[in-house]
Amino acid sequence: MKLQVDHLVLAARTLAEGLDWCDATLGLRPDAGGRHDFMGTHNRVFAIGSAAFPRAYFEIIAIDPEAPAPAHARWFDLDDAALQRTLAADGPRLVHWVARCDAIMAAHAVLRDAGIDVGGVRSAERMTPHGLLRWRISVRADGRRTLGGVAPALIEWGAVHPTDSMPPSGIALESMQVAGSPSALAAMLPNGVGIAAPLAASPLRAVLSGPRGRVTLESAR
Repeated sequence: MKLQVDHLVLAARTLAEGLDWCDATLGLRPDAGGRHDFMGTHNRVFAIGSAAFPRAYFEIIAIDPEAPAPAHARWFDLDDAALQRTLAADGPRLVHWVARCDAIMAAHAVLRDAGIDVGGVRSAERMTPHGLLRWRISVRADGRRTLGGVAPALIEWGAVHPTDSMPPSGIALESMQVAGSPSALAAMLPNGVGIAAPLAASPLRAVLSGPRGRVTLESAR
């Protein structure tokens, strides 16, 4: 069972700071995106698909100050005080990745049986100018990134994928690497995702190419 890279997640203290980062770093200021009412977050997205990573996209996400705080932890460690201090001090940063699968419950079972806790699977939806998006995604109850972001969140889309309505951005995902990987996850990693020595690299590393040239992003635990 092979996963596919669905999207990369960049966290920002505010969405405005995330957009400024994207403009300065990648040469793009995306306007597509929306709100996740059930998580109290909002985002902007753009396509980064390439031959190696078809239908991949990039998500800039932040806590939505106009949304009520959810009764549960937000995803991607956004409620973590240490991460928020880092975002305030150092600016937006890559925090996680999400892997696409056709049978999320089967993929979830493989990881669960290997002792890899990616959380429960929940259904979600969001209205866009192009119609309703529906998906199922794995989210831990504590909002934490599994293995510090090495293990992805799992996602299974309904009939429509976000990239179906995304125009080309001029930015492409060239390569991606995770630091270390349990054998069960290693067997499921998408083609093109490398494995680095766990003590020698950040949990997640991605190389993008675009108007600003080649840009390397790294996450921290």
